[in-house]
Amino acid sequence: MPVEIDIDHVAKLARVQLTDDEKARMRDQLAVILEHAAKVGEVAADDVAPTASPIPKVNVFRDDEPEPSLPHDAALANAPASTDGRFLVPKIAETGS
Repeated sequence: MPVEIDIDHVAKLARVQLTDDEKARMRDQLAVILEHAAKVGEVAADDVAPTASPIPKVNVFRDDEPEPSLPHDAALANAPASTDGRFLVPKIAETGS
């Protein structure tokens, strides 16, 4: 089933500028995507419960066990700059004072 797509409207919503060639290519690609999505809708059966993942998920976190930390000197060894035993980083925010 051919799909009519207003690619100018889609580009406007996405806030992108497209050339005529890009519009034609995007129109074709979006049509294919929508046709595939329609096919997925045909396969979905009423007896299948909606799910976000076909594979059951399990918690993969490990137990939180304290371990010795990296020695202070080793942590600073590869720092580009340090001062008074701390990492020296560029200022990224103005405080207003």
